[in-house]
Amino acid sequence: MQHRVVFLDRSSLQANVRRPAFEHTWQEYPATQVSELPERLRDVTVAITNKVPLRADTLRQLPKLKMIAVAATGYDVIDIAYCKANGIAVSNIRNYAVHTVPEHAFALILALRRNLIAYRQDVANGRWGQVDQFCFFDHPIRDLFGATLGIVGEGALGQGAAKIARGFGMNVLFADHAPPKMPGVEFTPFDEVLAASDVISLHAPLTPETRNLIGVQELRRMKRTAILINTSRGGLVDEQALVQALTQGWIAGAGFDVLTKEPPKEGNPLLDLRLPNFILTPHVAWASEGAMQFLADQLIDNVDAFVAGHPQHLVT
Repeated sequence: MQHRVVFLDRSSLQANVRRPAFEHTWQEYPATQVSELPERLRDVTVAITNKVPLRADTLRQLPKLKMIAVAATGYDVIDIAYCKANGIAVSNIRNYAVHTVPEHAFALILALRRNLIAYRQDVANGRWGQVDQFCFFDHPIRDLFGATLGIVGEGALGQGAAKIARGFGMNVLFADHAPPKMPGVEFTPFDEVLAASDVISLHAPLTPETRNLIGVQELRRMKRTAILINTSRGGLVDEQALVQALTQGWIAGAGFDVLTKEPPKEGNPLLDLRLPNFILTPHVAWASEGAMQFLADQLIDNVDAFVAGHPQHLVT
């Protein structure tokens, strides 16, 4: 059987993507709109997608589709229930961002705890030249040593963040949640983590249970000196509630790499914030050169393994 393989959003991955080892035809598109899916996936047996959604309405039109290879760890863009019911295998990428995402999270943490953006703006505005001593203290600077990091999600990324935190001398709390849970992890009640942490970092998947995990009540429980970091999924946080928390001083700051809808072509309340204690990056925490190449290699490994009859990294 000759497989037809289509990569729907090749431009989302800046790495060398080798071709599968089995007999196949290959087609790739820089990006794909949902309206283009039925035509582009006609007669396809293996579809590769990073962020192009594949929902039931589309999948019903693809009787030859056997596998969806997701070029990411998160697979919320896929209708998993439909795939399970109709024998479509879905694979994802594992452990490729174990360094790059925690490092990005800590870049945000350090910048916010030490108020680097605020001080950088002050220097650019001439403030340093106006003072009478060698430095000035317009914004609080807080150490990581001795502070508490609360982590939501104890998978590879959460564990990676914990490892870095301990290197800084931080105390680490993992928030308790419903099963499944990673074995060997000591959990702390979620409300206690919110109240005790100086930094909250989110490393959880987006599911119906975790959507809007952090809202008004949760932000109100956090310390006024605490910061919130989200390098996971935008839907984990109620964005309007976060705007309120930052503008009214419920928390000291936030660093986000994700939004509920990406790209935000129709706008987003977080895009309108012009605060030195809020940092927003464009979903690039995962995108170091090394991590992207690891991802690309594992992506094709997943496709090869499925066709060879010993699938790996399946989520269905």
